[in-house]
Amino acid sequence: MSAALPTSSREWHLVARPHGWPKTEDFALREAPVTAPAEGRVLVRNLHFSVDPYMRGRMNDVKSYIPPFKLDHPMEGGAVGEVIASNAEGIAVGDHVLHGLGWREYADVPAQHAVKVDPDLAPLSAYLGVLGMTGLTAYAGLFEVASFKEGDAVFVSGAAGAVGSQVGQMAKLRGASRVIGSAGSDEKVKLLVEEYGFDAAFNYKNGPVAEQLRQAAPDGIDVYFDNVGGEHLEAAISSLHVHGRATICGMIAQYNATEPTPGPRNLALVIGKRLRLQGMLVGDHAALQPQFVQEVAGWLASGELKYRETVVEGIENGFDAFLGLMRGENTGKMIVSLG
Repeated sequence: MSAALPTSSREWHLVARPHGWPKTEDFALREAPVTAPAEGRVLVRNLHFSVDPYMRGRMNDVKSYIPPFKLDHPMEGGAVGEVIASNAEGIAVGDHVLHGLGWREYADVPAQHAVKVDPDLAPLSAYLGVLGMTGLTAYAGLFEVASFKEGDAVFVSGAAGAVGSQVGQMAKLRGASRVIGSAGSDEKVKLLVEEYGFDAAFNYKNGPVAEQLRQAAPDGIDVYFDNVGGEHLEAAISSLHVHGRATICGMIAQYNATEPTPGPRNLALVIGKRLRLQGMLVGDHAALQPQFVQEVAGWLASGELKYRETVVEGIENGFDAFLGLMRGENTGKMIVSLG
């Protein structure tokens, strides 16, 4: 065990299910008492927590691949922090761990759900992004789900986000013939080409996606990594070659829609082109984790793989960070830092 523990912890609760875009009154920052960890548990002072697009789905009371957030309970999500009290074998005070109880200052975590991480290998926040769930999503979605092979032309939507920016760079590192990205601002487009090495990129707000994609990839594409859905998916179906593959990872364009959104109007092309459109959840690819960490840590160390984080300071700004993410205000991984 350790010295004097804090008496209380601030934590974000969902107090109402959002209809459409989440509103301030749907959330509350509340104080909760902190107690010493029971047997087999550790108390963690969270240093950074993650806000991610999938969390919007958990705010709805619908049956899905992951249970919805409970009302009047702290929300959950990836977090990394320092152990300040331990009642578990193998985890000591001072260790740094990755766990799933974010959105709060202090987390009482079952030891079997805390993964020790090395702050000397990479900055702690990287374990929430490039070396964490988002990085593994990019890696598994491109190499396993989309069956990427050397020479493929790859199109990525939401390409300046945490997942998309990694997909494009990983494709280049493994020998893609051409990598195209779409993003929501001219500044992000510049970043994709100049910093991340995309061959071409466009701002989807500047004109029809299908038209801009045809200009950026006149010879078509082999792989589409979908973070957006909607108009982007329709455009990709038009540009995919015969036997093209699409990884359907996210559909942020419709997460806050209150009415059913229309699907692509050109789905019939899937038949003649023999396309494969496959949904993915990162949890199905845990077996890739050791290989992923080893390869990506190497790319980070050599400087071949670059990443950006958008850091929002202070737990009181957690909801604003999430809303900013939904609006596309982040470049790379959106992190809330509790310093």
